Amino acid sequence: MNRFMAAFAFIAAVSCGSAASAQPPDEPVGHRVGLASWYSRTDPGVKKTTANMEKFSDKKHTCAVWGLPLNSRVRVTNLVNGKSVVVRVNDRGPAKRLARKGRIIDLTKAAFLEIADPGEGLIPIKICGL
Repeated sequence: MNRFMAAFAFIAAVSCGSAASAQPPDEPVGHRVGLASWYSRTDPGVKKTTANMEKFSDKKHTCAVWGLPLNSRVRVTNLVNGKSVVVRVNDRGPAKRLARKGRIIDLTKAAFLEIADPGEGLIPIKICGL
């Protein structure tokens, strides 16, 4: 885990100037570096509908993020393997308590699968608005 965090700090510094440049959860997104997780309809607390009132689906390439307009699109890049996925914002999250710990986006399982193994849980990522 220490090697993971060291790699994350290095990549974040190279990508955005410094590891401390991750924006607070309610600022607009241009480029943001932090951690991503995935969420599923079977997780506790996940509602049947998203913040924009569409039915939640694990199979769509959507995400929950603070500070972006609903239905906007972002590219999420895994900083470890370079894989990326484009997702549409249809929900708000992660929970504020998790955002304070560096988690900046929750991806659906389908979107997370495009860039990482769900068994990893949290991955270092960069978000770029489209």
